Amino acid sequence: MDMKEYIREFTLKDIVKVRNPRVVVLGGGTGLSVILRGLKKYTDKLTAIVTVGDDGGGSGALREDLGIAPPGDIRSCILALADDENVMQDLFNYRFTRGSMDGQSFGNLFLAAMNGISQDFYDAVRRTSDVLQIKGEVLPVTLSEMVLMASLENGEIVEGESRIPKTARKKNSPIKKMYLKEKDISPLPETIEAIRNADLILLGPGSLYTSIIPNLLVKDVARAIFDSRAKRFYIGNIMTQPGETTGFTHEDHIRAIENHLDKKEGHLFDYVVVNHGSLPKSIEEKYRKSNADVVTMGTPMPGYEYIEDDFVIMENGTVRHDAHLLARRIFETYMK
Repeated sequence: MDMKEYIREFTLKDIVKVRNPRVVVLGGGTGLSVILRGLKKYTDKLTAIVTVGDDGGGSGALREDLGIAPPGDIRSCILALADDENVMQDLFNYRFTRGSMDGQSFGNLFLAAMNGISQDFYDAVRRTSDVLQIKGEVLPVTLSEMVLMASLENGEIVEGESRIPKTARKKNSPIKKMYLKEKDISPLPETIEAIRNADLILLGPGSLYTSIIPNLLVKDVARAIFDSRAKRFYIGNIMTQPGETTGFTHEDHIRAIENHLDKKEGHLFDYVVVNHGSLPKSIEEKYRKSNADVVTMGTPMPGYEYIEDDFVIMENGTVRHDAHLLARRIFETYMK
């Protein structure tokens, strides 16, 4: 960043901090935690609403063994909003490397233990957030058991977040529709209150069918977003995801979201944030070997304003959004 850009960003942060807008971000997985690190530089009224449909890995094991909500994505968001220099960061990120705990995260275990001495999982998340002194708030979208279901184009029904993309890829049959096993799952009341009071609402980035859309399937969540007076943004993914969005453009992502909503309501968001940067050839080839590629624009959808920039950064050989540039472009739009 050159001096002119530094002064520009510094001034923008100062102006936004005076307003201290209420920002709500919905999603799950790595994408959500990445962008929170950029957004927290502008406001301390930041709320992450996190899907709890995960049933794989260490989170899935704790969900099955203890009957609690999967803690992994919650843990990542809490850490993203914590002080970057907090010594607890390394401890919460520590993963055991052998024995029966192999692959399990200490942070997941901490949340599971906190759940055992708390009123409910929300109380456990709140108390864990206090331990790490986070800027903002992390909320599970619901306290009910959230089991994801998918119908594929071939008519097959698949149950479970971790099985859905694997089965779609194995059967070479795209996901047609997502739904919840239990109908009318109620949201955590605090999630609806946060959405209703928001000045900005951000959806994504993250796995389209297993992180983004599931939040919208919980009763009243989409309704609250539709009714909000906030500026609403969809943050498009940089890469396609095998088994979920193979071959998808940004247009396809938006249409998939719209297909899971009441079409009478109109548009769920006002702005679409998309990457127009390219990847190094070696990284493109690496991703293509895993059947993933850069998400292209497709046909711009009418009724949305597009925000384009080169949002690509590399982190340990993995493509990520530049969280700081992303936050800057979002708050520039907010301040117009």
